Amino acid sequence: MERAFQYTLTLLIGAVAAMVFAQVILRYVLEAPLMGLEEMLVYPTLWLYILGSINASRENTQISANVLEVFTKTERTKLAIRTVASFATVGISIWLTWWAWDYFRYSLRVWKESPTLYIPTFYAESALFIGLTCMTIYAAGHMVRNVRTLIAGTGEKES
Repeated sequence: MERAFQYTLTLLIGAVAAMVFAQVILRYVLEAPLMGLEEMLVYPTLWLYILGSINASRENTQISANVLEVFTKTERTKLAIRTVASFATVGISIWLTWWAWDYFRYSLRVWKESPTLYIPTFYAESALFIGLTCMTIYAAGHMVRNVRTLIAGTGEKES
């Protein structure tokens, strides 16, 4: 799974860089912009962003501000704080995924197309639901791990 993420993210970032480079050369050097390239750029850029978020959730490397952990002295208290935070994360993720599901159904029903190239926008709009679903699953897995670790105990006494 990790290798698939690496290759997919590399392919997408390469595609985005190549399209931006091509547009810059065409527009500013050759003074002949390629119409619709910005439209095509939206799709890999959006998927790159969402897949990067999924990867951060999978690796549990999201940016977080663990301010309360600065004031705690024991690992058990820090783990309890992380467990509470993981419950909040899963709750918010479920709520956002439910919202994204409604948007997914709307996108499928309306089936809009991009204005210049007539590419169905559903392919970009579906990324939100797919991404949030994956992130919710990974967040739930981290929550279960935190709860199990907290229940098992660390053996350290609070001072």
